[in-house]
Parts: sequence; structure tokens; C-alpha cells
Amino acid sequence: MIATLEHIEILEKADGLVAMLADSEAMDHYRECKDKLAHDKDALELIRRFTKLREDYNEVQRFGKYHPNYNQVIKAMMNIKRDLDLNDTIAAYKSAEEDLEKLLNEISKSLAYAVSDSIKVPTGDPFFDRGCGGGCGSGGACSCH
Repeated sequence: MIATLEHIEILEKADGLVAMLADSEAMDHYRECKDKLAHDKDALELIRRFTKLREDYNEVQRFGKYHPNYNQVIKAMMNIKRDLDLNDTIAAYKSAEEDLEKLLNEISKSLAYAVSDSIKVPTGDPFFDRGCGGGCGSGGACSCH
């Protein structure tokens, strides 16, 4: 593909969009929460314990309720997930991550729909994204975009 002046201009504007995103409040908040998480020893220990327990959980899932540690591991997994969800640092990080993802999804939609309403754009919502398995993109019977 030969770069034309139009291609160069589009790429420069894309770079500008990236710079705006990098300087946005959503990105600043995400970075701040990520940094706090990286320095929160309690939160990091919870994540480490969860990662270790997830290995045990995956092993138990292979055999289901017939595994000798099934009930113990399932209960421990539910407890660690609750602890993760209730940890303020982890919750703030997850929220900031979701906010940034929503912003990126909105930007993706704006770009795609500026080209054509029939372009399918991943939304991050698995139920919405699978709504039309045929990929018609026409907005017909399935009303997809």
C-alpha cells in the first residue's frame, strides 16, 4: 500500500486521538488505581492467593464433585472471590479499568459507524456481541449493527 497524503493525515489524526486518550481523566484515574494496586501489599497477597487457588480450582473442575477436595476448594474460591471484591484497592482498579474500557468501546463505535452502520463493533458484552451469529450487519431481522 502506497502512503498518500490522505493516509498520512489520517494517521496523524489517529496519533492525536491516542494522545488525547493518554491525557484523559479516565486514563489518569486508571494509572493512579493501577499504581495504588501495585503498591498495596494486602491486595497483592489476595491476588497471589487467588491465582494459587485458581490452579486448585481448575484441577477440581476436571473431576467435578467426584474430586475429594471439591467442596473445600469451591468454598475457598467463593471466599477469596468475596475478599477480592470487597478489597477497596482492587475494586477501585476494576472500576477504573471498566471505565476506560467503556471509553475505548465508545471510540471504536464512533470510528466504525462513521464508516458504515453495518460494521460490527465488539462491545465487551458477550451477550450483545453474540446476538447475531450470522454476521449480517444489515440491521435486518436480528437488528445487529
